[in-house]
Amino acid sequence: MRSSLAALLLAAAVGVPAWAQSVDVAGVKYEPQAEVGGQKLQLNGAGIRFKAVFKVYTAGLYLTAKAGTPDAVLANPGPKRLHIQMLRDIDGAELGKLFTKGMEDNSTREEFGRSISGVLRIAEIFASKRKLASGESFSVDWLPGTGAVVSINGSRVAGEPIKEPEFFNVLLKIWLGKSPADAQLKDALLGQQRSSSRQAGSGN
Repeated sequence: MRSSLAALLLAAAVGVPAWAQSVDVAGVKYEPQAEVGGQKLQLNGAGIRFKAVFKVYTAGLYLTAKAGTPDAVLANPGPKRLHIQMLRDIDGAELGKLFTKGMEDNSTREEFGRSISGVLRIAEIFASKRKLASGESFSVDWLPGTGAVVSINGSRVAGEPIKEPEFFNVLLKIWLGKSPADAQLKDALLGQQRSSSRQAGSGN
């Protein structure tokens, strides 16, 4: 936290916009921009997923334009990227189940039903990985006209993209929905200041 604050103060002192600085989250660096589908995206926000007092993973959200509300994020028509880096080991099948529950808890029955093939696909991807170890990462990119593309440790997962347009928004609702995995991580992904107290989430 102190290093991030120092970077922002230094940026202000030398006239460099704060958004142009990389963000350090629990030792994981999130660059201010990422290229997805041939477009440069901005880091909308990044934070840590806690479970009780334990740091589970970091997450960063990239968009074509800054968005401060869940509705604005979901309505963004361009490419998007969600990047997660593990801070603890977690069983792949268990992570898939938690994500499935998070998607179901934060979407309507109709949204979840239209996304079911994508839900099953991402659960299958994590189950086949067996374990995501501390330091490993994965990204889910939304490419309009193509679908959602999953990469693990920087390598694209084999197979067709998840084409259902509802799937990526349902996935984002794990963190941005009405029952987010972590309320403070939700604020962080939206670029909002986090409060000092931890709040319980739904477990993803």
